[in-house]
Amino acid sequence: MSARTHTRPHPATTSRVDIRLPWWAVALPALGFVTLLLLILNPAEARAASGDPMIAHLLERIQQALLNHAP
Repeated sequence: MSARTHTRPHPATTSRVDIRLPWWAVALPALGFVTLLLLILNPAEARAASGDPMIAHLLERIQQALLNHAP
């Protein structure tokens, strides 16, 4: 006489963890990234904050390059 094997009633829930993030867990880092990017790309404020005009000149060049190649 052979023994029966036990089957699991819910095989889909063995080790899977369903993680759901709230909306602000994605929105806040994205907002911070965009804010920092805008601060970097604004050369007028970069010049006022730093004493090195070379950095401001470099930021102006990057901004011009991004604005000229925008679709």
